[in-house]
Amino acid sequence: MKVCVMAPDRVFMDLDVEEVILPTTTGQMGVLSNHTPLVTAINMGVMLIREQADEWSAVALLRGFAFIQDNIVTILVNEAEFPSNIDADEAQAVYVAAQAELEKATSKKDIYLASVRCDRARVRYQVTQVLPNA
Repeated sequence: MKVCVMAPDRVFMDLDVEEVILPTTTGQMGVLSNHTPLVTAINMGVMLIREQADEWSAVALLRGFAFIQDNIVTILVNEAEFPSNIDADEAQAVYVAAQAELEKATSKKDIYLASVRCDRARVRYQVTQVLPNA
């Protein structure tokens, strides 16, 4: 099965894989070969990919859509990052700061903006922790 992740500025990933677990807006969704055709919204979250046997990798995805058809999973997202490109300690500090900012927000606009920043920071930190031995 082919997985292609596209961000606005580039093709982020184009791989042959055995399995993918997507962070959809309704929860995690596993995709294997010969999956039924589907379009789904992608939430901010961690996508897990099994390329071979028991070799898993993770990618942070920040909102978009996935199209599944004919053993091709095409994922269009606002942003994607590999955990190897993220400093875990810095990501944790940003997440803690974003949580504090969200707690202090009072107006609807400030709460929304702080919530988005907090979600992004959470996913960036979470992707560094999901496969600690990788």
